[in-house]
Amino acid sequence: MQLDSKAQAIDWAPPLEGQDATAAVEWLLQFATRHQASDVHLHMDREGCRVQFRLDGVLTHVGTLPTEAAKLILGRVKYLAKLKTYVESLPQDGRIAADEVGLASDVRVSTYPTVTGEKLVLRLFYEEHQLALNQLGFPAGVNKALEHQLGIRAGMILLTGPAGSGKTTTIYALLQRLLEIDPCHVITVEDPVERVIPGIMQTEINLERGLTFAKALKHLLRQDPQVLVIGEIRDEETAAIALRAAMTGHLVIATLHAGSCRGVVERLNALSDDPNLVASQLRLILNQRLVRRLCADCSGKGCAPCFGSGLRGRVPFLEMLRLDEANQGAIETKRLARLEPDLSFEQSRDDLLGQALTTEAEINRHLQL
Repeated sequence: MQLDSKAQAIDWAPPLEGQDATAAVEWLLQFATRHQASDVHLHMDREGCRVQFRLDGVLTHVGTLPTEAAKLILGRVKYLAKLKTYVESLPQDGRIAADEVGLASDVRVSTYPTVTGEKLVLRLFYEEHQLALNQLGFPAGVNKALEHQLGIRAGMILLTGPAGSGKTTTIYALLQRLLEIDPCHVITVEDPVERVIPGIMQTEINLERGLTFAKALKHLLRQDPQVLVIGEIRDEETAAIALRAAMTGHLVIATLHAGSCRGVVERLNALSDDPNLVASQLRLILNQRLVRRLCADCSGKGCAPCFGSGLRGRVPFLEMLRLDEANQGAIETKRLARLEPDLSFEQSRDDLLGQALTTEAEINRHLQL
C-alpha cells in the first residue's frame, strides 16, 4: 500500500488482509465519518486506487489502495448499493443502507467510467449536522430578516451559491423554524431528499420516470400547501409556477444558481420575462458560501486533525438583499446596477477577518467562484 505523509499522520491503515472486502469497506466509511468527510472519492488508475475525502469543501488525498484490494472494495461497495457489480462501462447510482455499514445514515453511491478505470463517489450524511436557524452562524441582521419573512408567509425567498455552500442546510433550518413558529402544511420538491423532516411532505424528483420539478409542482399546488420548497428553479416553466404560487398567497423557498444576488434577479428575469412580477413577489435573496475557519487545535499552524492545512470547520460568508421599495423599483425599471444589498461580501469579509475566524486567502478563494 502506498501512503503519503499526511495519510501516515492520520493513521490511514485500512484492513486489507485476505479476500474479504467487508471489513475494509466498513473501516473506510467509519474512518471518513470520524473525519467528517462529506464525500469519499475512489478512483482507479494505473497505480491502484486513489482515495480522497472532501473535507470542509476541499478535496484531500488520504491514501492509495493496491489494485487487487481496490477491485474487491469497489465491488463490495457496488454490491451494498444494489448496483450491477459487473457493469463498469456505464454510470450507476445507488444507496447503501446505514445498518449495512454501521453508520447512522444511508450512503449515496455514484459510479462513473473513466479511461483509467471506474470512479466511485460516496456521499455521507450526518444527522447531527442539521442545525437550527440560530446555530448556522449567520449575523443577527440576517437571522432577523429571515425570521421576518417566515412570519409573512407569502412571496419568495431565494438562496444561491455553489454546490456544497450549505443551501440545503439553510432551507431545512428555515423549515424547522417554520414548524416551531406555527405548524403549517409544507411541501418540498427536492433532488434528492437529503434528510427526512417529520411533519413535512417531501417529494423527490425522478427524471427517468418523468417526474421533473415542473411536473411535480403542477400537481402539488392541488395539495393545498401553505409553504412550497423547490430544490432548484432550472427552467422557465418551474420559474413561472414558483412565481404564480408566491402571487397566490404561498411562501416559496427555492434555490437558483447565480454568482451574486444581482445575478439571481437577472436569471429570474430571463426565466420569467416579467420584471414587474419578479419585483412584486421576490422578498429576500441570500447568497452564501462556507469558508474554512482556523483550526482550533493548532491556531492555523497545521496538525493531524486538520490534515496539516491549519483550517478545520466552516463559517458562513454571506451576501443578502432584501426587496425594499428602492430595490423593487430598480428591478421594475431594469436598472439592476442600482440594487443595494443589505449585507455585502465586503462587509461579511471584514467581519470574519475582524474576528480572526478565517484567513484572507481562504476568503479570496471563494470570491473567485
